[in-house]
Amino acid sequence: MSIELSIINSVNIRDSKVYKNGQLIFKSEPDLDISKFLKDIYRDQKLKYPKFFKMDSLSKFGYLGVEILTNANIQNKETALIFANSASSLETDEAYSLTMKEFPSPSLFVYTLPNIMLGEISIRHQLRSENIFLVSEAFDPALFIDYSRGLFQQEKADKVLCGWVNLHNNEYDVFLWEIARSGGIDFNEEELKKLYLPTHE
Repeated sequence: MSIELSIINSVNIRDSKVYKNGQLIFKSEPDLDISKFLKDIYRDQKLKYPKFFKMDSLSKFGYLGVEILTNANIQNKETALIFANSASSLETDEAYSLTMKEFPSPSLFVYTLPNIMLGEISIRHQLRSENIFLVSEAFDPALFIDYSRGLFQQEKADKVLCGWVNLHNNEYDVFLWEIARSGGIDFNEEELKKLYLPTHE
């Protein structure tokens, strides 16, 4: 039996800009260093979470995306997380491998798995929910749709946060969205593709 679901919020972080529900909410200088770009978003959003500064860049993108998406407040602690990318944690893996030439960095080693991002988000919001991190060659709406519908049909979630959070060679592509049973636009491949690559002025 098919279940009707809705996308109620979305966030895009790409090309030195941050959009929420299609509206530009932050813009930085083009080609700004990623570390500086992430800190500028954090400060612009007036966030207060010191652990942010210890995270690797991939987790920072996921954390910031979720904070913006949810207005820094996930009320339903059973909200499930479904995230994916194509590069896994390769950016951090490569940084960690460089430290192995002298003394391996314990702080980087912690982040050499992409699902650590989900752990950071879950800790921040005290979630007790289903979560999974998938690796896909490219953004695949069907992957998210199938997994999300399964969670709702099995009554394992009433709300799901999905995210494509990709980072490699200082190139980032971040798209997050929130799914519920009603209250937004239809949750289907066509709408996801429109939200993933919106036409911004």
